[in-house]
Parts: sequence; structure tokens; C-alpha cells
Amino acid sequence: MTPVVPALIFLTAFAVAWVGVGLVRRWTLRRQIFDIPNERSSHTEPTPRGGGIAIVVLALAGYIVGSMVSDVPISYGYVAGAVMISAISWLDDLISIPFWARLVVHIAGSALLIFDVGYWHEFFIPTADVTVPLGQGIGAVVTMGWLIWLINSYNFMDGIDGIAGIQAVVAGVSWTVFSAWQGLEGTFLFAGVLTSAAMGFLIHNWSPAKIFMGDVGSAFLGFTLAAIPLLARRELPDVQYQALLPAVAILFVWYFVFDSLLTFFRRLFRGHRVWEAHREHIYQRLVISGWSHARVALFYGTLAGLLSGTTLLAIIFSGKFPVFAILCLLISTTVLIYLAVEKKIDLSN
Repeated sequence: MTPVVPALIFLTAFAVAWVGVGLVRRWTLRRQIFDIPNERSSHTEPTPRGGGIAIVVLALAGYIVGSMVSDVPISYGYVAGAVMISAISWLDDLISIPFWARLVVHIAGSALLIFDVGYWHEFFIPTADVTVPLGQGIGAVVTMGWLIWLINSYNFMDGIDGIAGIQAVVAGVSWTVFSAWQGLEGTFLFAGVLTSAAMGFLIHNWSPAKIFMGDVGSAFLGFTLAAIPLLARRELPDVQYQALLPAVAILFVWYFVFDSLLTFFRRLFRGHRVWEAHREHIYQRLVISGWSHARVALFYGTLAGLLSGTTLLAIIFSGKFPVFAILCLLISTTVLIYLAVEKKIDLSN
């Protein structure tokens, strides 16, 4: 495949997403499908939601076309799981679905993916050169936990203008580069279309947002970014790199994982209902302290870009780059926590 073909595909996906989200916004305005602000919201004006449906449609189309072009078997488990999770999330955007019902579908969709493509049998820890065997039972549980966690953490983190979109762009670009380097044609096309769709959406969602992604977009992106390493493994012949994929997947979305984990366990230890909406994430606290939505989104996007970039350099060139990646991880995570404290954001509430 010449470079012109994927470039045209990505440009088309971007343009269709840009136009498509605009059409979805017009439809939601006519139907009065708004995200109404409340005491837990970070926005102040009723805003249309559900724009992420355009990302879902384009990304799934990109996955199917990419698999057919590259002659990689289509994971019907992924497609079915993504459609199920997107459908229940779309209904939640329209009429509000109880958390337990959404969780059941998240589990079912993740189970379909695992049944189709398998689960992680081992976990390779970069720089330490240690491979941790997981076995069958633990491997399946860990993989299921990873999928369900990222579905919900992406939803938790989609609370201000631009932050979920810019994370999707950074992670999508990172998977596109990784796939190009490894020669994973199907994953390359899929990740590229996902990135292009997220960029087209981000134009409408940048502060001040004209439309929100909604659960349909955030749940789909969480599921997809958790599933990509499992899908990529089918194209990757090198067993060592297969074991590295889980760590790579986590690092590409590390700040969403870190923020959501920290907040989840803090609330859990205080006896709060962890499934309820709140404003205790670090990114929300930064907004409360006076940072604009754009500033916080750019901050998280920059951190994600730096860590993903150094991770790719460490994988591709090795040498001293793994040390840089570790330093970037430690320093940037420390800075994130320091900023929360320096801005007098009470993390104990």
C-alpha cells in the first residue's frame, strides 16, 4: 500500500467526522437532547451530547475496512462488543440507564472480545526485563478487569471540554506509529481512522464545546483503546512484543488510568458511592481552582504526548530511551499530584 492511500483514508475520515458531528449536533438540538448542568457538572450551559456516535460509526467502519484490506481476520467479538457497549451508552445519553444495566453490557461485550481473541497470558515489565506469567484464570480476570476499567474510567474522565478527545488523538497517533513500525497494516489503518475521527470531533468539542461526546463516545473509546492491543497481537509475530503490548496500552492512556484509579480508591475508602457522578478527579479540581477547560485539556494532552512519545522512542530505539520514558512517567505523575496540592485542591474530600 502506497502512503497516499492511507493518507486519503485518514483525511476522508477526518472530514466525515467533522461534518457528521455537526449533523448530530443539529439533530440533538431539534430533539433537545442536552446535558443539563448540575452541582456536579463542570459546564454552566445546557449543551448537546451524543457527538461521539460519529466516532463509533467511523472507527468501526475503519476497523472492518482495515481488516479486509490487510487480510487480517475480523474480530466479530470486538465488533459485537463495541456495538453492544455503544448502544447501551447511546440509550443512556437519551433516556438514562441504571449503572448496573450498563455494567452488565460492559461485561458481556468484554467477554465476547475475550472469547474471540483471547486474553493476556503474561505481562512484560519494560526496563526490568521481567515477564510475569498470569496463567489462564488470572489472565482472563486481569484482561476483563482492564477492559471494564478503561470503559468506565474514560467515561469518568470525559468531564470537561476537549480532554477525552485530545487523549483519543494522542493514543490513536501512538498506536498508528507503533503499528507502522511493526508493519501491522490492519491496526495501522484502524488506529489512523480512529485518530482522524477523534480529531474531527475535537473541533466541535474544544472549549467552549458546541457538543459533548456523551457516554456513547467515551465508553466506545475506552473499550477500543483497551481492545487495540488484543487486536494488534493477532498481527504481531514477535512473542516478546506481544508480551509488551499491555504495558504499552497502559502507558498510552496512563493519565486517565492514574487519575481515575486515585479518585476511585479515595472515594471507596471513604465509603462513597463510587459509581455516582462527582467532581473529585484531579482534572476537575484543577478547573475548580481556576484553570480553564482548554488549559487542563492541553495539560493532560501534553503529558500524554510526552509519555507516549518517550515510550515509542524506548521501544523503537532502545538504548537510553527507556530511562527517559521512566523519568517522564515519574516526573510527570509527580507534577500532576503537586499541581493539585499547590493549587490547594483538597484531595481528602
